[in-house]
Amino acid sequence: MKLSEFKQHLKSISQLNFIQPNGNFVPRHFHITEAGLNTKHFIDCGGTIRMEKNVSLQLWVADDFEHRLEPQKLQNIIISAQPLFGNEDLNVEIEYQAETINRFGLDFNGDNFLLTAKQTDCLAKDHCGIPTTKIKNTSCKPGSGCC
Repeated sequence: MKLSEFKQHLKSISQLNFIQPNGNFVPRHFHITEAGLNTKHFIDCGGTIRMEKNVSLQLWVADDFEHRLEPQKLQNIIISAQPLFGNEDLNVEIEYQAETINRFGLDFNGDNFLLTAKQTDCLAKDHCGIPTTKIKNTSCKPGSGCC
């Protein structure tokens, strides 16, 4: 989800909920302890130099069970961090502690934010000898010669 979408959704909700990929809610008493810009400057296995930038929000849960972060307060946190992002409409990533620090993508179901699993990938498959997956044509009839 892009930062602009995230900010729009914050305006449309009255309470802030995040759901983990396993279906569990992040405890309602979470804090946003960091709002930042993550920049990854790297070279892929094919020799291409790349750069990725993301807005990063860190969710942290403490023992203050009465704490509730309201959507407007999170909007204010983002406004204070906006100079880090410039005018770029970057993807939002969420950091959240499980067995280790996890980084999630973000989606929205109309009421709640969904933490989405991220996957590794090879960005230079053509240089690594990894075959491209062929899409099977399911509209062919057996024996027609098109499959």
